[in-house]
Amino acid sequence: MDLLKSAQNINIEDFDYLLPDERIAKYPLAERDKSKLLVFRDGKISESVFSSLPDYLPESSLLVFNNTRVIRARLLFRKDTGAKIEIFCLEPEAPHDYALVFSSKNECKWKCLVGNLRRWKSGVLRHVLKINSDEVIFTAEMISSSFSGDTHSILFKWDNPEYTFADILEAAGVLPVPPYLHRDTEASDLITYQTIYSKIKGSVAAPTAGLHFSDNVFKGLTNRDIKTEELTLHVGAGTFKPVQTAKIGAHDMHSEHFSVNRSTIENLLENLGNITAVGTTTVRALESLYYIGKSDKISSLNISQWQPYEKEAPEISAEEALQNILKYMCNNNLEKISASTSIIIVPGFRFRLINRFITNFHQPKSTLLLLVSAFVGNDWKTIYNYALGHDFRFLSYGDSSLLFKSETF
Repeated sequence: MDLLKSAQNINIEDFDYLLPDERIAKYPLAERDKSKLLVFRDGKISESVFSSLPDYLPESSLLVFNNTRVIRARLLFRKDTGAKIEIFCLEPEAPHDYALVFSSKNECKWKCLVGNLRRWKSGVLRHVLKINSDEVIFTAEMISSSFSGDTHSILFKWDNPEYTFADILEAAGVLPVPPYLHRDTEASDLITYQTIYSKIKGSVAAPTAGLHFSDNVFKGLTNRDIKTEELTLHVGAGTFKPVQTAKIGAHDMHSEHFSVNRSTIENLLENLGNITAVGTTTVRALESLYYIGKSDKISSLNISQWQPYEKEAPEISAEEALQNILKYMCNNNLEKISASTSIIIVPGFRFRLINRFITNFHQPKSTLLLLVSAFVGNDWKTIYNYALGHDFRFLSYGDSSLLFKSETF
């Protein structure tokens, strides 16, 4: 069976485990870096605390972060009838660029999820906001539902051009916390559900592996001469989308936008063979770079779900792929490359850029757990059994793990 068919025939039931509700961390610890750290290397598990992370990373290695920042993506409206309508902003349409849409004045258009849709058949929703001492009329109108599933195109307008859409979200939006927390967003989440290095607004979910980092951890990295780089991948709501098909081949993977600076590409080249990714989002972005640069004539900046498993010739090295990207950026006078990726990383995937990655403990039968399995093989079961048996906290606000690539499967 070829690689593509083998990947698509994976049974999601093989990636199930019992996760008691009490093991799901509903809140973070008071100190970010006091979370537990499971270290998996050479088939062996050890246990530590996250503040000791630098001690487990090779000196002079490279650590890559996702610097995205979670936006207040949930917008709540009330119709004249009293019906509550929730609009969840997923991805900007016009302007399509994240920086431009947040600086928009008067109007912008987003791809959105709509809650209580049956109560909003037509008409314009209206919300009166107080920003500073000003009263701002903020409206939402459904333009189309031409996207797949339950997503819709929503036009937002507001009547005071002194304020940007970023200001509107700050005034009207609610920070979305993961649905499996089974609680409303609280004031503390505005701080704890952001990494301390978050910069670029655009995510609707946090890159949670980074929530454990503290100033103290960064000092430890510096002391060991561990270099750091950043990229931006805006995490979409699809990260919580459950796999509802028996075979993974029938699951539609979500697309996410990412960007990488030229200096970061250069640093990746210099540190190939010694790269640690912080979180699954960083893994997706880094590994997608290989497929962008696979041809010396870059033709697409959109990586499809099954592209890594399709037979493509010729096979090239990660070094050649990154050099092709640098050449493309130079020829087009680009300091940053922007792309989108829908790749699904499952057992059989060949990792090209990363050697280690830091991640939390993920939901049963999730694409994130498949990614972990692709990296460590069937040892994921040993890792998760250990975590369950040693009081590790699970999911977004839970504990962490440092995984070294398994070379034995």
